[in-house]
Amino acid sequence: MPRPATAESGFSQTPPHPGAITDESALRELLGAPSELVQAKVCDRLNDLTRQFVDRSPFLCLATSSPDGTCDVSPRGDPPGFVRVLDERTLLLPERPGNRLADSLRNILGNPHVGLLFIVPGVSDTLRINGRAELVDDAELLEPLAVEDKAPKLGLRIEIDEVFTHCSKAFLRSKLWDPARFVERSELPSSGEIHRERDPGFDAEIYDSDRAERYARREGFY
Repeated sequence: MPRPATAESGFSQTPPHPGAITDESALRELLGAPSELVQAKVCDRLNDLTRQFVDRSPFLCLATSSPDGTCDVSPRGDPPGFVRVLDERTLLLPERPGNRLADSLRNILGNPHVGLLFIVPGVSDTLRINGRAELVDDAELLEPLAVEDKAPKLGLRIEIDEVFTHCSKAFLRSKLWDPARFVERSELPSSGEIHRERDPGFDAEIYDSDRAERYARREGFY
């Protein structure tokens, strides 16, 4: 069942703009109610069928928020099956080396609620899992998540609250998997160029070249 919207969030809010929808009754008047079938698809655990999305997915998006409501969405990716299913109610997600901002991790320390969107290349349906995460550094628990002989130092153990498949309309509308719609990377600004926009003295070419060489060596991947 969908969770009811709460009126008292405790978050600081700016005054709504004219015409803004501010309560669920107005929202439902516009959208209508979900069908019984849609509501019934939400489960509190994985089964043999939904688990296949977890086992076949090489990529997911992890949503977190801090206690004050500040949100973050972070990509996570590895070979398919990189998220370990400990049991039907528990997942283990490895934390690989990154930029050390640790936005997701710091959010989880203050607010354990997380959302995960599992994506399988070429498949337009996705799997959504909502739950509660904790940070773990148990070497024995994390060892099976090793890639290239390197086990993660940290992982997220996630207790599942909700599991459900998400319809494919967004992927079909966007034609995400259509190769004819793929964009050449050179058509968009590089990371170095974006840094240079902030600081005109920044050497974008050296930055991009060094970064490409590190990635070619897979430096810092694991």
